[in-house]
Amino acid sequence: MSKKPTTRRPLVADKRYGTKPAAAPKSVSRKKPKPKVRKKAARGGIIGFVVRCVRFVLRLIWRLTWRSAAVVFLLIACAVGYFAMTLPEATALVDGRAKGSVTLLDRDAEVFAWRGDQFGGIVTANTVSSHLKNAVIAIEDKRFYRHIGISPRGVASAVRINLREGRGPLSGHGGSTITQQTAKLLCLGQPFDPAAGLTEAQYETECRRGTLWRKIKEAVYALAMEVKYTKDEVLTIYLNRAFLGAGARGYEAASQRYFGKSAAEVSPAEAAMLAGLLVAPSTYAPTNNLQRSQNRAGVVIDLMEAQGYLSASAAQNARDNPAQLSPAATARAGGYFADWVMQSGPEFFTRNTTEDVIIRTTLDPRIQTAAEEALAYIFENKVREGSKAEAAIVVMSSDGAVRGMVGGRATKVSGAFNRATQAKRQTGSAFKPFVYAAALDLGRGPNDLVLDAPLCLNIPGSGEWCPKNYTEEFEGDVSLTQALAESLNIPAVRLSEDVGRANVRTVAEGFGIANDLADGPALALGASESTLIEMTGAYAGILNGGSSVTPYGLVELRLQGDSEALMGAGGGIGERVITPKAAGELVYMMHQVVEAGTGGRAKLDDRQAAGKTGTTQAARDAWFIGFTADYVAGVWMGYDDNTPLRGVTGGGLPADIWHETMTRVHQGQPATDLPMIIPPKPVVQEPVVQNRANTQGRQGSQGSQGRQGNQRDTAERLLFRILGDILQGN
Repeated sequence: MSKKPTTRRPLVADKRYGTKPAAAPKSVSRKKPKPKVRKKAARGGIIGFVVRCVRFVLRLIWRLTWRSAAVVFLLIACAVGYFAMTLPEATALVDGRAKGSVTLLDRDAEVFAWRGDQFGGIVTANTVSSHLKNAVIAIEDKRFYRHIGISPRGVASAVRINLREGRGPLSGHGGSTITQQTAKLLCLGQPFDPAAGLTEAQYETECRRGTLWRKIKEAVYALAMEVKYTKDEVLTIYLNRAFLGAGARGYEAASQRYFGKSAAEVSPAEAAMLAGLLVAPSTYAPTNNLQRSQNRAGVVIDLMEAQGYLSASAAQNARDNPAQLSPAATARAGGYFADWVMQSGPEFFTRNTTEDVIIRTTLDPRIQTAAEEALAYIFENKVREGSKAEAAIVVMSSDGAVRGMVGGRATKVSGAFNRATQAKRQTGSAFKPFVYAAALDLGRGPNDLVLDAPLCLNIPGSGEWCPKNYTEEFEGDVSLTQALAESLNIPAVRLSEDVGRANVRTVAEGFGIANDLADGPALALGASESTLIEMTGAYAGILNGGSSVTPYGLVELRLQGDSEALMGAGGGIGERVITPKAAGELVYMMHQVVEAGTGGRAKLDDRQAAGKTGTTQAARDAWFIGFTADYVAGVWMGYDDNTPLRGVTGGGLPADIWHETMTRVHQGQPATDLPMIIPPKPVVQEPVVQNRANTQGRQGSQGSQGRQGNQRDTAERLLFRILGDILQGN
């Protein structure tokens, strides 16, 4: 068998040139294996267990914290969103008053008083004075335009200050931003509801509570306001709703109240004073204590300078020229007169108005000032130091328009007891002109005679009553003019009994003495009670020719913004009471009271005056009421507790007060004669007035004795009386 040839690879010589050597096979690189890390053995024992527990607790706290934070954040976001959606437009929140206000104008239509919650109108962050805007931000919240509605830094600082001063962390300084304060002013969106059972004061107290939960709600509401409103809108709400003392709500009302100008016009000093009120409006109100308010304004000026709102020179000028009150603000809200007008007007337009009301009045600021200054002068110069005696003054025109009123020695008050309108006191001899008015109206004349001699009358149920004169002397036959001028008691009683008490009572009531009048013969001596304003109004009826007068202070009442009045004057001249002839004769007789009688100290240097003194039993009350051709004025003096005055009669200190008042009232005014009818010279004649008791034979011998042995020289008696008055004190 032959073998198959084997095929072999032919031998080929190596190519030595032009060929590359075959590449060596690539070696496969292997990654080096990582060295195995040996786990540390878990630490055993107690230490290991503690470590594991701590780690577990920390992890648990972390998980709970961020989850809780997330939940809280979501809840706050939801609450903020809810409040933001329920908030109304900013313009709907600027005036949140539950009641309206009353602005009172004097006879020249100038503002002199305010009552109620005053709102002067809307001001915005852009229309208000830049000085005022800067002052508020400087003192209340210097980071207002940079925070989100709350300031953790401010809260932390407030807590630190409170703790350092020994208070609770939330007591005292609150660290609230302007936004938070605005939220508080809005009571977190809960308006005042009278039906809820809380008064407005209680409602506001509830809104200011500083509990932790309340603070949290306040912060949430503030955040919602920042979402809903711009910064300027928040500031606008704040500027209009802040309470700034003296009944002023908002900076426009406060600026008008204190400075008589708009909040857009205030100077740096005035702006600082207004901004300084925020911390304690009643305490720092300039009407309460101007110096304290100016000192507080100095603190605000320092902050405005430090924060770059005022240059050094402007700040120093504000310190050197502190804000001053307007004349109306200095008058402390009109005092007694404004209170009286508010009481005399309809309640739903005055004390409890829900509208803003404008009332034009009869007040004359010049006369009001004259009365206040006169009272202060007499008490400072003629009344003993430490005396608690009080006095009241009313000045009016003959038609009953009240021009000035002082209800007590403390004139810069509001809501105080008004002795001119509220105090009912016995009138004493100041009532006698109505006795003589009745007699003159029935035909008697000023020269007619009446007997001044001892008199006793039987009063059913009371027994015998024997009136006496102040001097305990008797003049015999005297004219009606002399009897009134010397304020003799017995002739007044005789005359009253002769013309009839009913007629005297009718005349007095016709002239406006509305209180119950005495039934007995003591009626003639002023045993009845009345108020000073009633008595002054009654004397005005004598001056105007015998027609009744209703004293009034309200001339016109209208709503703010309306041109038509809702009501007019509620007083003035009424029906005729006595004839013009009787009134003219009575004016003459009362003129003699001042010229030659008990009212000599009321005599004026440059014009005619008439009036009547009055002193009650034991000198518990002293009166002088009188008039010139232009004005009627009444003065009362006494103690609130009815303590007798010492050495004072109506012809003494009350006449002095009247004189000082009327001298100031008429200063610079032309003199006008009184509308009096001067009777012819008296003719000697028999007494025309005989008391009924004489007809019964009781007074025959006594009257004769009085005529024969008790005549006294009038000039000598007046001299002694004047000397006694000079020596009197209270």
